[in-house]
Amino acid sequence: MTPLVMDPKLTYNNKFGTFRHSDMIGKKYGTKMPSHNGRGFMYLLHPTPELWTLVVPHRTQILYMADISFITTYLDLKPGSIILESGTGSGSFSHSLARTIAPNGHLYTFEYHEERAKAAKQDFERHGLSDITTIECRDVYKDGFGITDLVHAEVHTIPIYTVKDAVSKIKVQQDKKRKRSEEESSNSKAAKSPKIKQDPPNLYVSKTPTEAKGHTSYLTFATFLPVLDDEVEIIDKVNELD
Repeated sequence: MTPLVMDPKLTYNNKFGTFRHSDMIGKKYGTKMPSHNGRGFMYLLHPTPELWTLVVPHRTQILYMADISFITTYLDLKPGSIILESGTGSGSFSHSLARTIAPNGHLYTFEYHEERAKAAKQDFERHGLSDITTIECRDVYKDGFGITDLVHAEVHTIPIYTVKDAVSKIKVQQDKKRKRSEEESSNSKAAKSPKIKQDPPNLYVSKTPTEAKGHTSYLTFATFLPVLDDEVEIIDKVNELD
C-alpha cells in the first residue's frame, strides 16, 4: 500500500504496471484502476487514519489499531473532546485522535525532537488537520505542558513517572469507587435467593485475530472520572443551601 498525492504530470510505477495520476483524478474512491500498460490493477482508497497507520513513515515506534481503539474507547473520546498527547512520534495515534474529536475538539500534541515535530506538522497540514491540532516541539520532562485546566484527557507514550502525580490521584479515586462497588455487590449477593441452575444460552461470537501489532513501550492515559448521580444530588443540595 502506498500513499499518493495527485499531480497530473506524474506517473506511479510498481510491479503491477504504470499508473498515470491524470487517469486517477476524478475517479470515485473504491475504483479498481487498471494499469496503463495492462499488467495489473490497483484500488483507489479513501484516506483514513487506519490506512495512514499502515503506511506512515516510521520516524519512531508507532501505535497500531489494537492500542488506538482500546485507548480511544477507554477514555470515552468523542467529537468536542480536548486531548493532550505527549510523544507525537510518527503521528499514527494523532491522526486517529484528530478524527475522533473532530469537528469541534482539539488535540495538543508535544514532541521533543525538532525534526520529528516538523515532519508531523507537515503531515497534519497536508491531511487537513491543522484546524484541530496544535503541535509543539517541547521537552515536557523539563518544561511541562504549559496547559492548565483545559483538556479532558491525556495520552502519554513516555515513561510513567512524568505523570506520576496525576496517575496517583486517579488511582485513589478509582480505589474508593471500586471498594464501594464491591461492598454494594457483596450486600446484593447476600440478599439474593439461591440461584437456579440453568443451561448456558447459545452464544455467537466473532473470532479475534491470533496476532495483533501493539506498542511495546510506555503507554499511560488518564481522564476524569464520570460524575455519579448521587454526587450530582449532593452538589444540588449544597447549592440550594447556599
